[in-house]
Amino acid sequence: MSNYHIKHLEEYYQVYRKSIREPENFWEEIAEEHFMWRKKWDKVLSWDFSKPEVKWFEGAQLNITENCIDRHLATRGDKTAILFEPNNPDEEAEHITYSQLHQRVCKFANVLKSQGVKKGDRVCIYLPMIPELAISVLACARIGAIHSVVFAGFSSSALATRINDSDCKMVITSDGSYRGSKTIDLKGIVDDALEDCQGVNSVLVAKRIHSEIEMKAGRDHWLQPLLDDASDVCKAEIMNAEDPLFILYTSGSTGKPKGMVHTTAGYMVYTAYTFKNVFQYREKDVYWCTADIGWITGHSYIVYGPLCNGATSVMFEGVPSYPDFGRFWEIVEKHKVNQFYTAPTAIRALAKEGVDHLEKHDLTSLKVLGTVGEPINEEAWHWYDDNVGKKKSPIVDTWWQTETGGIMISPIPFVTPTKPTYATLPFIGIQPALMDENGQEIKGNQVDGRLCVKFPWPSMARTIWGNHQRYKDTYFSAFENKYFTGDGALRDEVGYYRITGRVDDVIIVSGHNLGTAPIEDAINEHPAVAESAIVGFPHDIKGNALYGYVTLKETGESRDQNNLRKEINQLITEQIGPIAKLDKIQFTAGLPKTRSGKIMRRILRKIACKDTSNLGDTSTLLNPEIVQGIMDEAL
Repeated sequence: MSNYHIKHLEEYYQVYRKSIREPENFWEEIAEEHFMWRKKWDKVLSWDFSKPEVKWFEGAQLNITENCIDRHLATRGDKTAILFEPNNPDEEAEHITYSQLHQRVCKFANVLKSQGVKKGDRVCIYLPMIPELAISVLACARIGAIHSVVFAGFSSSALATRINDSDCKMVITSDGSYRGSKTIDLKGIVDDALEDCQGVNSVLVAKRIHSEIEMKAGRDHWLQPLLDDASDVCKAEIMNAEDPLFILYTSGSTGKPKGMVHTTAGYMVYTAYTFKNVFQYREKDVYWCTADIGWITGHSYIVYGPLCNGATSVMFEGVPSYPDFGRFWEIVEKHKVNQFYTAPTAIRALAKEGVDHLEKHDLTSLKVLGTVGEPINEEAWHWYDDNVGKKKSPIVDTWWQTETGGIMISPIPFVTPTKPTYATLPFIGIQPALMDENGQEIKGNQVDGRLCVKFPWPSMARTIWGNHQRYKDTYFSAFENKYFTGDGALRDEVGYYRITGRVDDVIIVSGHNLGTAPIEDAINEHPAVAESAIVGFPHDIKGNALYGYVTLKETGESRDQNNLRKEINQLITEQIGPIAKLDKIQFTAGLPKTRSGKIMRRILRKIACKDTSNLGDTSTLLNPEIVQGIMDEAL
C-alpha cells in the first residue's frame, strides 16, 4: 500500500515532499493501486491556471459507483455501508449492507432511465437525510446523470433558481421531512418552485412523513411502486475521467449562486485518499459525519469518500437537540462510533448545555474527532477535547471548501501534533501560498495574508456551470496563476496555518457560507426599504450572526419598526431560507459610502462588533457624519 495510509510525522513529511516534487508520479501511484478503472489514463495532469483549465487522469474511463460499491461486493457484501439513524430515536436504525446498497442503487438507476433520464442530464435532488438521498446520488452517478443536490432547508425560490440554472429535467423529493419535533412540507416547496421551472418533466416522490400531498398527474410519481417494478441489474455507464459528476451550488458574494462543477476521476481519488488519512479509518470502524448531504461535506465525507474505502458511514436524519441535547452522544454509544465529524456551531450549542448529557453516555469508542465548516474557536476546541475526546481523541480541524472538493489543510490524527484553532499543515499534494496586497507571495513563518493554492489538486472544481468566465474572475483573477480561496490565513512559527476568515462579502453562519448580496437583494424588495447592508458579528453559538443596517424610504419611517423587522426576516426566509435571517436589524438614516458610492462595510463591521475605538482611514468617506449617527443608535 504505497503511501496510502500515513502513520507517523516523518512519513507525512516524506510523502508530502514526494507529492510536491513529483505530483504526477505521486497521484498516478495512488490512482493505479487503489481504484478500479475501465481504461487507464493517457496523461495524469494537464493544467493552465490562466485559462483556467485543469484535467486529471485524462483519457481514463471508469464509473465511480463501481469503486464505491461493486468492487466491495466480493469481500464486504455483508458489511454495513450506510447506517441510517432516524430523527425519532424510537424508530429502528437501518443497516444497509454493500449488497443491499448495490441492489437499491441499481433499481433506482433503472427508475431514472425509465423516466427518460440519460447520461449528461441534470437531476435535482431535494430530500431530507434519509437513505433515498444517498441512493439517488449514487443512482445518478451509475447512469452518468449529473446530480445537483439542494439542501432541503432552502426556500422554493432558492430551489427554483438552482433548478433553472443547470436546467434540471427531474426533481427527486419526498412528501415531507422530520426536523426534531417539526415536520416540513417539502413537496409543497417543490410545487411552488416548479411554477417557475419549465424544464422539469418528472418529479419522483419518496414517502417519509405520510402526509396528504397533491400529486400532479403526468408529472409526479410515487417512488416506491416504481422501485418495486424495477430490475436490480443495472450496468454502470462508462464515464470519462473529466465527465461532470455533480453540480453543487455555493453562495456567491455577488448574488446569483455559483454551480460548482466537480468531475469524476480526480474527485474520487482525492476524496477517498483524504478520508482514509484524515480520519485514520480502519476496516471495522464506524464513521459518522453529522453534515447534510445537501452540502459538500456530505457529498465527499458521507457518500463518496467513505464508500470508496468500503467504510460504514452513519447517516443521521435528526438534529442534535432532539429529543434532548444528549442525542449525538446517545448515537455514538449506540453504534460505537469511532470517528465523529461535526461543525463548531454544533459543538458550541452542545457545550452551552453543560456536560450532564455527555456523562450519561459511554463515548470510549471514539478515536478521532473532527470539525468542519468554519474555524473552531479555542473555547469550543477545549470543551470538545476535554469532554468528548477525554484528551485521547485528536481533533482534526479541517479547512476546505465546496470548490476544493476535499480537505485541504488538516492535522492527520496521531501523526500531526494539534494546536487549538489551527488547521495545521497542508494535506498531501496541497501547495498553499500566502499573498500580500500587491500580489506577491509572502515567504517565511509568522506571517499572514490571503490564502491561495499554487498547484492543482485532483478534486478541485473545474468550472461554474454555464459560466466559465465567472469561474475565472472569482478564483483566478486576484492573483496570477493561483487559485484564490477568498480566505485570509496566518502561518505560525512552525508553518501551521490558521484560517482567519473570509476576505470577501461572504459570512459563515453556523458553518453555512452566506453571500451578503442575495440577502441584501431580498431586503431591498421590501417596499419601505431604500437600501441595506449586511455584516457579520460574533455569536456565541453560530460563530457569526448577521447584522443588517437598513435605510428606509420616507414612507417607512412612521411604521412600527418591530413589524418591519419581522417582515424583512420573512422576505429573507422566502427568498433564501431561514438560515439567512438577521439577528439584529438597525434602521439608519443612511449608509457610510466612499465617493465612488461603495458601502464601507469595514466600518459597519466594527460598529456591529462594538469595536469603534479605531475606525481606520475614513478619509475617502463621502458622508462621514452618517457614521456618528449609526454609532449613537447601534443596537
